[in-house]
Parts: sequence; C-alpha cells; structure tokens
Amino acid sequence: MKRLVKIKAILGFLLFSAVAAYAQENKSYLYTDASTFPIYGKAVPNTSATYERLPASLEGIIRQDVWGLAHHSAGISVRFRSNSPSIKLRWISFGLATMNHMTDTGTRGLDLYTQDPIDGHWRFARSARPQKDTLNDVMVIGNMEPVMREYIVYFSLYEGVKKLEIGVEEGSVIDQPALDSPKKGSPIVMYGTSILQGGCANRPGMAFTNIISRELDREVVNLGFSGNAKLDYEIAELMASVENPSLFVLDNVPNCNASLIDEREEKFFRIIRDAHPDVPVVFIENPNYPHTVFDQKAAADVAARNASMRAVYEKLKKAGEKRIYYIKGDKMLGTDGEATVDGVHFTDLGMVRYTEYVLPTLKKALRKR
Repeated sequence: MKRLVKIKAILGFLLFSAVAAYAQENKSYLYTDASTFPIYGKAVPNTSATYERLPASLEGIIRQDVWGLAHHSAGISVRFRSNSPSIKLRWISFGLATMNHMTDTGTRGLDLYTQDPIDGHWRFARSARPQKDTLNDVMVIGNMEPVMREYIVYFSLYEGVKKLEIGVEEGSVIDQPALDSPKKGSPIVMYGTSILQGGCANRPGMAFTNIISRELDREVVNLGFSGNAKLDYEIAELMASVENPSLFVLDNVPNCNASLIDEREEKFFRIIRDAHPDVPVVFIENPNYPHTVFDQKAAADVAARNASMRAVYEKLKKAGEKRIYYIKGDKMLGTDGEATVDGVHFTDLGMVRYTEYVLPTLKKALRKR
C-alpha cells in the first residue's frame, strides 16, 4: 500500500512538472528589438553594425586582424525593464566560434542580470546558452513574480551579435530602464588583449570589464583585441574620440614585446593625452603567469616587457605628467597558480582577482579626476 502511494505521488509530481513545462513553452511572447533600448560599451555610436566595436570609417585602414575582432561584441550590453514572469532572448550570431579553452556560453552566449531593488547590486539571473546554429531562441528564466525589474543583457565575448530580440510574456510590460545604472555619459575606456576581451570567462558577465562596470556602477568600453593589442595608433585615435571619458586603461603588455613598447607606447599615450589632458591614464603590467615560476625564458620575457612599460611610465612622470597611474603585475593573480585556464588566460577566478587588484587604483584615479 505504501509503495502504491509513493508511486502515485511520483507520477503526480511528474505530471505536474510536464504540465508546467508545457504551459511555459506554449505561452505567447512578444519580441522587441534590443536596439530600441540603451546600448552600453561602444566607444562611438557610428559602427558598421549595431553591436560592433569600431567605426565603419576604419575598415580598410586598420589592420585586418583588428578589424575582424571588431565584429566581436565583447563588453557590449543593453538595458531594459520588464514585469514579465519570464524572459526569452532570440539572437543571431555572426558565426559559430568555438575554442578549446573557453566555453561556448562565453564565446557565443548571452548573460541576463537583474538589479536587486534593496541594495541596488546587479545579480546574475541566468545565461542564454547558444545553440548549434547562428539563430538562437532561448528561454532564459521563468516562473518569476510579475513585478517590474531592471535588466542588463551582456553580449558574447568571442562572436558578434547581428541581432537581438527580447521576448516577454503577452500582456507584460517591457520598457526603457528607469534607472541610470551603470551610469552612462562618462565611460572608462580599456584597451588590451584577449584577456581584456574576455578570455576565458565562462560567461559574458564574468569578463572583468563587465565586473568593473558593475562594481563602479559606470559604463566601461571594452577595446580588447585577442592577440592584437599591438599599439595601433588608429585605436589610440579612437580612444581619443570618445566623448567625456572618465578614465583610460592601457593593458596591452601581454601582446607587445619590449621593443614594440619602447617604439610605440609613448606615442600611443600622447595621442590620448593631447585630446584629453585632464583624464587619468592607468598603465598595467603583464601578470606573472603561473608557468613563469618554472619556465625561465617566459619569466625573463615577462620581466623585459614590464621593464619597458615601467620605463615609459617613469619617462612620462619625469616629463611632468600628473594624472598617470601604474599597476604592477606580480601579484595580480595571487600566488596559488589557480587563476588561469591554460597558464595565460583567466578563469572566472582570475577575472575576479584581477578586478579586486586593480579597483583601488581605478577608484583613486576617478577620485582625483
């Protein structure tokens, strides 16, 4: 008898779950083009496609490798609010990028965050995991109370997004954000390598530029170009063209050998400084990678790169530059060797450690501004 009751209870639970899932899947949704909402993380508004990172005017001028990476939507996000009990995201990717040291959720997926109404902090809701096609239609989260919430959608880190639509249940409201958070109008502009682009965060919200944006409640522009932060002057000119920047961060050392830094770093800085004489600039060293403890050649190479970066900084200081800051890389990732996926690119732990390491200097620079 007890066994029969138990079987009935299990069958009842399975039936309830099936009915709930069927009801959820068969709700009617209304989709809104995400481009009608505020877009964050673009250096300039006029790009060749809505969610790209470089202006169309640079096509055929900047190196092709950099132009190709401009199609990646790293650091771009949109803001909206809704009272829908569930949120769907439907998007088209430029391609099917995949890598052997990074999740597809990070390379091609999206992240949904919502703001805590009590403390104002942004909380991860859930990821939209990509499908096996460039067209994705994903139920991100459901079964919520139908109350108005503020949302951020963070875009893919290593693939471009051609189009995004946000789906809410029929009868629900979707509207412009009511809060200016993260604050627009005075962005932090960060330039760097694959690590800055987001390699190898498990999901877009864990790229450190996005974490920094949430921590400082300020828009951050991600100009990370995988393998190609080689001090192209066109990028310096782009950074100089950003309206009302609050801070510039130069984190290009991992893609530059010592001679390239000696040759180009100061001029790169000068292009930015001439356009924005009062805006702080932060220089960041190459981190000490875990394998440099063992690999003597790699350790010497990192030391030489950092010495060149330090020499540029010291030269600028002696020339009278006041609003410049320097962050050493030796303790950036901790001492346990556990913060990278491959000895170089950061895991989520590495992203958090980087953020915690650089935030005091960023906050100091912003206060001085």
